[in-house]
Amino acid sequence: MADIVAFRGILYDPARAGSLDRLLAPPYDVISDAERAALAAKSPHNAVRLILPEGAGDEKYARAASDLRRWVDEGILRRDDRRALYRYHQRFASGGREVTRTGFICRIRLQRFEEGVVLPHERTLSGPKLDRLKLKRACRTHLSQVFGLYSDPARKIDAEFAALEKGPPELEGRTDDGVVHRMWRLTDPAAQQRVTEAMAGKKVYIADGHHRYETMLAIRDELRPEATSPRSSVEYGSIFLTGMEDPGLIVLPTHRVVHGLRGFDLQRFLDRAAVRFEVQELPPDGADALRGRLAESGRARPSFVLASGGHVFLLALRRGEESAVPGPAPLRKLDVPILHALILEEILGIDRGAQERQVNLRYVKDAPSALEQARLPEVQAVFLLNPTRVEQLREVADAGEVMPQKSTFFFPKLASGLVLNPIDPREEA
Repeated sequence: MADIVAFRGILYDPARAGSLDRLLAPPYDVISDAERAALAAKSPHNAVRLILPEGAGDEKYARAASDLRRWVDEGILRRDDRRALYRYHQRFASGGREVTRTGFICRIRLQRFEEGVVLPHERTLSGPKLDRLKLKRACRTHLSQVFGLYSDPARKIDAEFAALEKGPPELEGRTDDGVVHRMWRLTDPAAQQRVTEAMAGKKVYIADGHHRYETMLAIRDELRPEATSPRSSVEYGSIFLTGMEDPGLIVLPTHRVVHGLRGFDLQRFLDRAAVRFEVQELPPDGADALRGRLAESGRARPSFVLASGGHVFLLALRRGEESAVPGPAPLRKLDVPILHALILEEILGIDRGAQERQVNLRYVKDAPSALEQARLPEVQAVFLLNPTRVEQLREVADAGEVMPQKSTFFFPKLASGLVLNPIDPREEA
């Protein structure tokens, strides 16, 4: 099944590069132009300069490769002398309490989704994949990790890192979202082998980074002719793995904002929705109260909160109506496919192509912000969702199916720049 190995990563040397607080960045796909400028201003060596390089056209990829080589030559980045599994903690606030998500960074043998070892759960788009492929071609380095899940109810793999975690982290930094990132190196070959053997019987489910994984497959296929061994580093990608049972694994929903839709009439929409949903008007309470009502209803059946025209409604799916959702049984149980099939497509006429292009649809992670957008004149409707549960993700992936884009939001995001993974066809993984 999953084939993972320790490796010699490339990491910042704080003695030369400065504090990680000034060097780490979020994933490339959540950084706005203003945020990129702010990150770049923190340090001439901030990771954003590698993952989102500046320049016209394809010259930006050459700039990233040049910066990477220069930083290594100057000792800003150093390659470890020993192979390691990199233990990674993220400490953050959620629901008024402090939470720590734990996992480890390693290399994983790249296998296509149809091989049934590494499984996706969401659809992807072609545009981001081409951009990431050009960057990998230029840098020949995995600059960030895919986020993967595995099941280990007894948490035997986590136990291999327990002694390590008793000491202070070897690297620590805080990102602008308040998340503290901590890292240790597990360099004991015997412990590494036990982790490798424990993972060998497991499937890996992609939580975040579908585009990055597919790009890793593409660069593998391009560089295979240069490989000197079946275990060349080109056969392996860079991944962060955490157990599904980790108490710090938090999944949040991504809400939907419908805008620019011609001819929308709220009452006509409600009349059509009432065929498949029980519709109840709610008082226009704050986001917390509405999320509470939504969570309560969602424990019994798929439900949504609709905000439109100054009114708020609870939509709860009528018994048996899930059969109208196309696809196998796992998809018909999930809120996001139900919303997309029975409301966005069937009632509002926003087909899958329009959803992917975000012609009349945008995605908002924060419920208060989504409700604020309901007041905008160009917005027709806002739909608040409950989060997808990890066991639902697993059931869909095991069935060989995928959910609509942005069905899950694993919080927080991984830091970019923590551990870089070189791609060298002549190097044994």
